[in-house]
Amino acid sequence: MASTIRDIMSTNCVTATLLDNVYELAVLMKQFDIGFIPIVDGKKLIGVVTDRDLVVRGYADKNPGSTAVEEVMTKHLETIAPDATIEEAAKRMAASQIRRLPVVENGELVGVVAIGDLAVQQSLKQGALNALSGISEHDHREPPVVH
Repeated sequence: MASTIRDIMSTNCVTATLLDNVYELAVLMKQFDIGFIPIVDGKKLIGVVTDRDLVVRGYADKNPGSTAVEEVMTKHLETIAPDATIEEAAKRMAASQIRRLPVVENGELVGVVAIGDLAVQQSLKQGALNALSGISEHDHREPPVVH
């Protein structure tokens, strides 16, 4: 049974840099069927962009596809060390209402752990399900009525 984040994290992450733009990130998301891209400078994690970031900070603000990644990326990140426990990741994800957590060692991106990675761990399956339940509950609130 896995006991640390290092045991369950994905290490083959699709990343982008500040040289990329909003359109290029959207293409990567479509190509790899993902909704989360870490932004790196070399190997140093400097931000992330989600599909929601592209919509809310990009297109909904009428920014063109040529808009710089820096304009839409989230810079203040919740991260976790590879030697942290799986339970700690579940708690952080639930508290921050996030589905993916960048794994950082010495400031460098070494992987990403997703809520699904936690769910496969039998010893913490209930914790991950509780985290997912809290996140899903947050995401499925009634949308505002637009007139």
